[in-house]
Amino acid sequence: MNFLAVLTVRNEAAFLLEWLAHHRAVGFTDFLVFSNDCQDGTDALLDRLDVMGLITHKRNDGPYDKRGIQFTALKAAEKLPIVRRANWIMALDVDEFVNIHAGDRTLPALLAALPEATAITLTWRLFGNGGVVHYTDAPVTRQFTRAAPVVMRWPWRAAMFKTLYRNDGTYRKLGVHRPRNPDPGKLPAARWFDGEGRALDDKFKTTRIFSNFGRSNYRLAQLNHYPLGAMESYVVKADRGRAVHSDHMLDVDYWVERNFSTDEDTSIQALDSGAELEMLKSDPELARLHNAAVAWRKARFDELMLHEPYRALFGRLLMTPPSRPVPAGAARFMIQYANKARDAQDG
Repeated sequence: MNFLAVLTVRNEAAFLLEWLAHHRAVGFTDFLVFSNDCQDGTDALLDRLDVMGLITHKRNDGPYDKRGIQFTALKAAEKLPIVRRANWIMALDVDEFVNIHAGDRTLPALLAALPEATAITLTWRLFGNGGVVHYTDAPVTRQFTRAAPVVMRWPWRAAMFKTLYRNDGTYRKLGVHRPRNPDPGKLPAARWFDGEGRALDDKFKTTRIFSNFGRSNYRLAQLNHYPLGAMESYVVKADRGRAVHSDHMLDVDYWVERNFSTDEDTSIQALDSGAELEMLKSDPELARLHNAAVAWRKARFDELMLHEPYRALFGRLLMTPPSRPVPAGAARFMIQYANKARDAQDG
């Protein structure tokens, strides 16, 4: 069975080896990685991994689709042999880690638990900053263990998912959160299930990008999402811009909607990826490039702090407490207005 992960990155070399080690351990067999406009050596590190036969690296230098850099990469991916031969595909970001609870915590175990599935939605579980101020070269999955509660009622972004789907021709285009451009003749046979093991309705086959919130979606699998990291690292991320719209600087609004730290979740540590990471770091060139990226990230923070917008952002992060999950009554109040707005737009 061939499992392909598709990734787009910019200035993320300091995190790539941990991400790759984890997803090799979880069962992905192939990796297609696009890079663009890197200053920290991400492209060089990916080139080395490509030479070693561990990934396929493509430079995404533009021109870019009006929908953004990530969409441009996914559009280019559709033409490549590595995509065409994949049995299963999942588009991921470097701050997302597949966390399977079924069986031995691998992709084959998840498919064994859902043998009828042609698509499985892995819902985000948001991992907050946990009060970590300084960036250090430590595994993300061990450094950040405080997360949102299992049941979230607001915001809807807390219930967004990424899709692991069978590459059987039902969908002809890759998407950031879900496959796109379904074949009408094949769509009726598609079987979508969520991370709880529930069969999903037809809206998920065509349009949905977030799970039903207000209930658990994680019994069999979840997607650990670490969008914030240390405060220093977040300032560097703000300089990079948003993944889809790179010209939009991240600010405190993005932070507040994701900085949930009410619960402890260390379940991802049950999958041991230590041997995979040790293998990667045993290569002298990969180790050198990784260490150079860590140094670049620290130096870049120092440079950014000489400019008021970034200094102000860092100060606001220091002043902002962890986000409070919205109570059920308040969530219902918000949702009724969201439904009214949707109905008015549809009308």
